[in-house]
Amino acid sequence: MRRRIRGRLWLGAALLCMLIVLGLTACSGNADKQDVAAAGSGHEKEVKLIGYLIGEAPKGMPQVLQAINDKLKKDINATIELNYIGWNDVASKYPLVMASGQDVDFIFAADWNFYVAEATKGAFYPLSQSMLEQYMPRHMAAMAPEALRAADVNGTPYMVPTSSPDRKVNVALFRKDVMEKAGMTQITKFSEIEPYLAEIKRDYPGMIPLNLDSQYDLPTPFAYLMLEKFAWFTAPFDSGDPLAQGITADMEDPAAVMYSMAEEPILGWQKEAAYIMKDWYDKGYINKNPYANNIRSKDNFCNGKSGIAFGNSIDMMNVFMSCKEQGIDVYPFPMLYPSGKAAESSWLNNGVAIAASSKNPERTLEALDLIMEDPSYAYLAYYGIKGVNYTITPDGTVGLPEGVTSESNTYPPDAAGFWFVNKNLFKPVANSTESYKELQDRIEPLLEPTPLVGFLFNSDQVKSEIANLKSVSTQYAQPIYIGAVSDVEAAFVTLVQHLKKAGINKVKAEVQKQAAEYIASR
Repeated sequence: MRRRIRGRLWLGAALLCMLIVLGLTACSGNADKQDVAAAGSGHEKEVKLIGYLIGEAPKGMPQVLQAINDKLKKDINATIELNYIGWNDVASKYPLVMASGQDVDFIFAADWNFYVAEATKGAFYPLSQSMLEQYMPRHMAAMAPEALRAADVNGTPYMVPTSSPDRKVNVALFRKDVMEKAGMTQITKFSEIEPYLAEIKRDYPGMIPLNLDSQYDLPTPFAYLMLEKFAWFTAPFDSGDPLAQGITADMEDPAAVMYSMAEEPILGWQKEAAYIMKDWYDKGYINKNPYANNIRSKDNFCNGKSGIAFGNSIDMMNVFMSCKEQGIDVYPFPMLYPSGKAAESSWLNNGVAIAASSKNPERTLEALDLIMEDPSYAYLAYYGIKGVNYTITPDGTVGLPEGVTSESNTYPPDAAGFWFVNKNLFKPVANSTESYKELQDRIEPLLEPTPLVGFLFNSDQVKSEIANLKSVSTQYAQPIYIGAVSDVEAAFVTLVQHLKKAGINKVKAEVQKQAAEYIASR
């Protein structure tokens, strides 16, 4: 009898314990689910991600960033603090940001923006396909496999390339009304635009024909003149800095022969361009001190302060529309090789890298996956707030809300530096001007794959020499680019002497070696 009672007591106690355990588990499970729901996709700890983009924040950025952060907080329990590196500070500030040890989670990266140099310094977080597939599944599904391979530096990718490489050309914009007064109906060579420059100097007192800024514009007219001679790579392969002298090549040459900018035939072609720039500078066609100007010519064009605007066929879209709203019709002149072609953009033309010092690399990748590939995020990052900065018209195109103009829009498309989003997600633009549509229609047949597009130079063996070349270029080459020298021949004698002393021939040998290996591996 006792055994039976004792047995029943034991069974009852066991059942009670099981119920208690199950109850606690259920309560714990419900609490976990509530925590997960509140935290966003299983992330219990909220994190702030610190990012850097290139350019300048549009006026409407605070509102747009708040909208992005509201979504990120809900989806992955994260927010973004965004910083900008201005165009005039890119060459100096970008490396400093990465080397400073300050909190950085992500930064814009591109093959034209010191990607390899920073990757080889250890500034970027090493990525892997498995990691990206886990934390960026949308982007990996949208991006071609060769894009990630293109980002390899010593066998490891250190940036996330865009899934939609830009179809674009560099372009200079001229005003048709000024061209008409100058007796010009078309432009076939940049070296033949003096009647246009002279007309502005004579009859437009508030306008500077070539109002160059200190970073993007400063070497651009010089580069246009050089392109009349050969299909050169305007940002030297060694440094990727268009303001610097270095090593270049004919981009259409299948043999990929490299040239130092201190030797013939490049040196002679530079001199021809320099004589033209000096003539224009001496005649007052160029602002006297571009080094002190941080406003790009494209931002001074429609308001009548710059006679020519320099940019590319994507970031110029808003300029076309803004000028049209002010009654200015523009003439686009694409920056092409002597063959009439232009190089296709590489996969690495726009991308983003995770800082090696990031405390939250996985969450950063998750945030970037949403921004780059989720349409609701991508539209926010690129076009702004629907109903405030853009609208979808009845015919399914992207337009401006009623009462908003290109000039008054606080968040113009493409202006915020989120150039790495998947642009294939976007609908066509509604209010493109006829001249812009004509330019866009011309672009596709102009683009060609070139032997060296995607070639990434590893500067490990010549870091100090490249630093010396950039220093020499700042002092001796940049004045040549804008024509601010008293004697062109003497200026080049001095420049070449210092370039050779800085080690340009050693750099050339290393670039040529790596380029030959790249061509052989394709």
